[in-house]
This record gives sequence, C-alpha cells and structure tokens, in this order.
Amino acid sequence: MQYLPDTDQAATFLAARFSGAASDVAPLGAGVWSQAYAFQWAGRDYVIRFGLQGDDFARDRLAAAFAGPALPVPAVLELGEAFDGYYAIADRVYGSYIDDVDAAQMRRLLPALFAALDAMRLADLSHTTGYGGWDAAGSAPYASWRAALLDVASDRPGDRIHGWRARLAASAVGSEPFDAAYRRLASLADGLPNLRCLIHSDLLHYNVLVEGERITGVLDWGCAMTGDFLYDLAWLSFWQPWYPAWQRIDFVQKAQRHYATIGLAVPGFEPRLLCCQLHIGLAGMAYQAYAGDWANLEGTARRILDLARS
Repeated sequence: MQYLPDTDQAATFLAARFSGAASDVAPLGAGVWSQAYAFQWAGRDYVIRFGLQGDDFARDRLAAAFAGPALPVPAVLELGEAFDGYYAIADRVYGSYIDDVDAAQMRRLLPALFAALDAMRLADLSHTTGYGGWDAAGSAPYASWRAALLDVASDRPGDRIHGWRARLAASAVGSEPFDAAYRRLASLADGLPNLRCLIHSDLLHYNVLVEGERITGVLDWGCAMTGDFLYDLAWLSFWQPWYPAWQRIDFVQKAQRHYATIGLAVPGFEPRLLCCQLHIGLAGMAYQAYAGDWANLEGTARRILDLARS
C-alpha cells in the first residue's frame, strides 16, 4: 500500500524545508501514484507532490524541457526523498481540468489541443533513444514501435502492476477479450512505421488544465512514451465513451481536417490509429484488473472488442 502524507504532514515537511517560510498549504487531490499540495513561498505559488515513484517525478522534470507556448509544462524545481518515498516541487499553473469541460468549450479548445499535439510531434528527441515508455534520462527500452506496443501483454515480476494477468483471468470479464484484441494488434503491427515522437499517453484523468480556449498546463508525464504521434489522438478517441458531454465531437475527423489544413500527410492513418487504440485498451484492461476496477474493466473490454472487430 502506498503511503501518502496528509496535509499536516506536508505542512510540517515544507516548514522544515523552507525554514518556516512556506504557507497556505492545501491539498490539490491525489492521483493513482501521488498526492499533491499547493503552497506559497517567497510570494510565489508552487505545488509539491509526494509518491513512491520517483521516476515519475524525474520524467516530469525532463518533460519540462519540451515546454513552449503551445505545450505549457510546469518547471520542476526540486526533487528529493521524503516519507519513505519521493517529492517534487514545481511551479503551480492554474485552470480547470479538461475532463470537466462541456461540449461547447471542448470545441473551442480543439485548436489549442491540436497545437499541443503538434508541439509534441515536432519536439526534438535527438537526446533520447528507443521506443515506448522512457526513463528520467529519456531512454526507452524497445528497438521499434511495434515491439513497444506488443509488450503490453507482458506481466513481469517487478513491474508496477505485476499480477494483473492472474487477476484478469479470475475476473468476470476473463482473459478472452484481452487475448482477442491482442491478436488483432499483432496482426497489424508488422506494417507500422518507426516514428519517434513525444507522446504524453494520459491526456485525460485530470492531467490537462484549461482556461477558456487555452491549455494552461500539461501535467504528470509518468506514462510518457516515444512513438507514433497518433497515440495521443487515439487516447482521446478511445476513452471518449466515458465522457458523455463529448459524444457528438468526432476527434478523429477534426484531427484529419487539422492535418489537411497544415499540409501534413499521414500515410496509413487508419491502421496506425487502430493499433494505438488497441494498445490503449489493452493497457487499460491490465491496469483495471490490477486495481480491481471491475466496472471500468467491463466497459473497456466491450470497447476494445468493438475495435478489434472493425
């Protein structure tokens, strides 16, 4: 069980770190792997996060190097150890979560959202290597995008969610939807291009802040990868059924129009997008089985089977 400090403990830690000068410590909410608190110091606003996954915080620091007007990533100012785990201090950014916007605002946000995806597609990755999830130094373990996607079926001792396969097999959903979708992914994967672009890989789940028509912060790069830039579009498309307010927005069609407008050719668009969607669903099922999130597991299984049959 992960240990996350409460507000009083966070305030005590910050008082010691800043010689009593930190103030206005307040919880900002907990994610799956960390707990965040807002605080002030020397007239500026910051966020401190505590968690057991120090690599996630280090990835946030690396991702800040890709920040720009279209991709606002908060600077990580300090990393360290605390409460038998780790902490990270970053500049605070403000806004509402993109998960909570209505259809009208989402439509207004699309140009900024596609601009952020373009910024990730064009990010300079010359100092990084490999495909798939990258570490704090920007090194990813796979020699190809195909290999990165197909490794989704692995359940190795030492992995963060090790044990998911047994829990999936024992669940009411069972392993067959996963296995059927994986077979479909494997049948398509040989034709995938080896593109190395920056992928956030978790643009929902309260990781994007917005104000009006602007994106004000892209947070939590713990799941970041290098690979096909269509992955983040596939993320929005795959999870769209979980967001009733957006049901009448065709993210894929809007993105294709955007690519046409900027003159970007995307050969093999449909099979590439489908491979990304299948991987997203498979990874989602693995995590949901690990976490015992049975309701969402059933929904994800239905969604991924529909895609696998397409």
